Amino acid sequence: MSIEYGREICGSLNIAESREWLVTNGIGGYASGTVAGSLTRRYHGLLVAALKPPLGRTLLLSKLDETALYGEQTYPLHTNRWADGSVNPHGYQHIEHFSLEGTIPVWRFACADALLEKRVWMQQGANTTYVQYSLCRATQPLKLTLKALVNYRDYHGSTQSRGWQMFLDLVEQGICVTAYPGAVPVYLLSDCGNASVAHNWYYGFDLPVERYRGLSDREDHLHAATFEATLAPGESLTFVASTEKQPDLNGEAALKLRHAQEQKLMEIWIASRPINAKKAPAWIERLVLAADQFIVNRPLPGEPNGKTIIAGYHWFGDWGRDTMISLPGLTVATGRLDVARSILRTFAKYVDRGMLPNRFPDAGEAPEYNTVDATLWYFEAVRTYYSATEDDDLLHELFPILADIINWHCRGTRFNIHLDSTDGLLYAGEAGVQLTWMDAKVGDWVVTPRIGKPIEVNALWYNALRTMAKFARQIGKPHQEYEAIADRTLARFPRFWNSELGYCYDVLDSPDGNDASLRPNQIFAVSLPETPLTITQQRAVVEACGRMLLTSHGLRSLSCAHPQYQGHYGGDQRQRDGAYHQGTVWGWLLGPFVLAHLRAYGNPAQARQFLEPMTDHLSSHGIGSLSEIFDGDAPMTPRGCIAQAWTVAEVLRAWLATD
Repeated sequence: MSIEYGREICGSLNIAESREWLVTNGIGGYASGTVAGSLTRRYHGLLVAALKPPLGRTLLLSKLDETALYGEQTYPLHTNRWADGSVNPHGYQHIEHFSLEGTIPVWRFACADALLEKRVWMQQGANTTYVQYSLCRATQPLKLTLKALVNYRDYHGSTQSRGWQMFLDLVEQGICVTAYPGAVPVYLLSDCGNASVAHNWYYGFDLPVERYRGLSDREDHLHAATFEATLAPGESLTFVASTEKQPDLNGEAALKLRHAQEQKLMEIWIASRPINAKKAPAWIERLVLAADQFIVNRPLPGEPNGKTIIAGYHWFGDWGRDTMISLPGLTVATGRLDVARSILRTFAKYVDRGMLPNRFPDAGEAPEYNTVDATLWYFEAVRTYYSATEDDDLLHELFPILADIINWHCRGTRFNIHLDSTDGLLYAGEAGVQLTWMDAKVGDWVVTPRIGKPIEVNALWYNALRTMAKFARQIGKPHQEYEAIADRTLARFPRFWNSELGYCYDVLDSPDGNDASLRPNQIFAVSLPETPLTITQQRAVVEACGRMLLTSHGLRSLSCAHPQYQGHYGGDQRQRDGAYHQGTVWGWLLGPFVLAHLRAYGNPAQARQFLEPMTDHLSSHGIGSLSEIFDGDAPMTPRGCIAQAWTVAEVLRAWLATD
């Protein structure tokens, strides 16, 4: 799928700023910005390094302000928004064309009869960003000036300089920036031209998206160095920003390697498909490339090649829940079974009291175990991997851990998570904690506490038990107990059915009784491999979700007819989190809806139609990827993360299921 824009997009500042690009390095770092070249978020930057992979993300290189001198005429190619409301300069007006070359953003700037091409990519496995400029067409040389604006802060933060003096030292082919004693040095280098030290603070960059989010919308960046080079037609300049002291400055070789890596991903994907399978459409192939951006290293003692999944860009780390939901689509569906195996083994090392961690804090503190569903999604991830591989060695390795998880849930673990012996259903929750995926919390306010017996948790529990029984039989272990518990769960699952409304309760036995709110969680009782619902109930659930929750890009988190429904996501943290699961559309739920529709009606072509709007969405918001959330009200504007792991994963998985 070709993603490209001409002047009709690039020349409109508001539109060009709403399209954001992303490149990643496989260890948690990234570079990202807008098509216009302006900064609109605190999370934008050309080098956001993972100093403690996969976390410790730190903004090091904010941007390059580029100016071209050609034929006595000066062309500013950069765009900046300022705190006084002005935009200066208007470099976006010189963008003739923008496209994605794989995952690499490419700009073409028209300066009279000269055409200057710019690419940005990262080296895999290193905190190194390449920015290459090539003079594709000209009748005379073009002088290119680059002003490197740097910072050194946590990627969630913002900087007001207040006289901050960084240490700037000339080195061979560039400069070394040391923000303060003990900071990681950053090397700004180029393969040609001259570099000079500057140290001028630029004050008051305006960040309109942060203002929309109710956060600080002002930032300062340091002009640390200026690079100048004169390019003849056909020549290139490669600029490199890196935490490595001697990164490779050969831009052509680095670009060739990046292309080869993406080509290998496509070859693995193609090889994983049945020989007689039809060629996948171009937009699905683009999702295969997008899937790789979330897979990163998490080295462990004794396992330096451990893997994990970043939940979303720009601001999420590797969450247990998101990782397990995303694993089947990002790894198994794309043929990367070795990665799936590594992730499953990595997370197995963190299981504690029968629970998988929900979140690894950015600063490296102990993992947080405040989730009831991440652990149950782990069973589904293992099941999906085993179905594709029949890897008995891994099954033998993980089975004792899985069995221990079941035992902990039966006798009880953290946060009152326990099996209710009276009805075989799983109970979870205490006041003040949020354990399901609907986990928004502001201060002491848990927006959707869902204490009791949530329907998706019990659907997952039922599937985990059936999976364990199959695993036990496969490796010659006793399976009867798992079957017996599953049978009890199945026998009492009809408690969830609300015959009066014609769909399922969202939560049973909550402190306020049974919650009849129409939410998307019941779709998992249909979409998971083992369904505890009758075919009539399955169709009723799909129809109810289709009528009241379905949008072009996912399912609303609450029916629009509910009195607490909120159709717009925005404002400060309290406003945003208050709407997060109260009507906001979640893209990842489109996958389970498609799978549920396929099961209920057996019509692959019709089920696949629900995925088609995502084709258009690939060209907006996070270009080449899929967003986290959308407004519940039309026109369902994309919000949240510009690239979300489980959205990409579930759309890929659902497409394959309907292939």
